Amino acid sequence: MERKLLQNVWWPAVGSFEHLHAEYEVADFKDGVRFLDFAYLRMPHRICLEADGFGPHARYADRHKFSDDLTRQNHLVIDDWRVLRFSADDIENHPRKCQQVVLQLLGRLFGGRDPYVELPVMKREILRYAAYSPGPVKPSEIQGLLGVGDKTARKLLRELAGDGYLEPVNGTRRFHSYQLVRSKVKLL
Repeated sequence: MERKLLQNVWWPAVGSFEHLHAEYEVADFKDGVRFLDFAYLRMPHRICLEADGFGPHARYADRHKFSDDLTRQNHLVIDDWRVLRFSADDIENHPRKCQQVVLQLLGRLFGGRDPYVELPVMKREILRYAAYSPGPVKPSEIQGLLGVGDKTARKLLRELAGDGYLEPVNGTRRFHSYQLVRSKVKLL
């Protein structure tokens, strides 16, 4: 069904697979992993796309499976994911309706001017990395990401914190870790 989602919905609506990742692994609340059918990762948003067949998700689901599916979705939402779920029937029989939903969300989230276009590319990459990082960002991670030295990594992180994009994480020694300020990263 995932292939049909790409053929009938995603490609006709978007025309590109850029930023789209199949079978994307995410940590779950039980310290395990789960896989999303597709993840659309484009800063600052994370979108989960699921193709749900009636059999596995409804007809053959017991109470535990039903509850687990809802818990999974709730935790994705708590972790700032936007979740779009499409039934196999709609993907097959009403693809235009699904395309419209995808386009509405992408238009709402990305339809305006890129708010980060004025930032230097290194700072944009740090924000992109922080948006998708499961925890606080450390200077050593930025060194590896950008191929810069420790002083440059720390300077860039401090500047982004000074501009209000990042904030120091309390409890770390002399603020060596930073996290994204979600209110500064405009979620339309």
